Amino acid sequence: MKKDYYVYPAIFSYANDGISIEFPDLPGCLPCADTTEEAVSNAKEAMGLHLFGMEEDNDPIPEPTPITKIKIESNQVLMLIEVFMPMIREAIQNEAVKKTLTIPRWLNVIAEANKINFSQVLQAALKERLNIKR
Repeated sequence: MKKDYYVYPAIFSYANDGISIEFPDLPGCLPCADTTEEAVSNAKEAMGLHLFGMEEDNDPIPEPTPITKIKIESNQVLMLIEVFMPMIREAIQNEAVKKTLTIPRWLNVIAEANKINFSQVLQAALKERLNIKR
């Protein structure tokens, strides 16, 4: 079952060349940044996208490791990162996708002369054909 909120511990590792972020419970989710503010923002975005991908693939979402069980080094900081998934899901699902299509030149000339928005017309036609009311 998909959850609205997820909270996971993240380890922020500080080095001369920037900050790397690791989520012990989410292998492969490894954002980085130059500042702490950017690191927190990047961690939220990366975690949200990673969890969205897991949801879409029907991968099991692991329980977060309790922070008391995570050991850190002297150059590291442990933070809890929270994401609100409904906003992430909506943003990804409503992301514009570019499509290439072919129409006769004469139809293109008339449509452009009438200032037709091809994207709007295609969306309306697809919704009508698929009986989608939104």
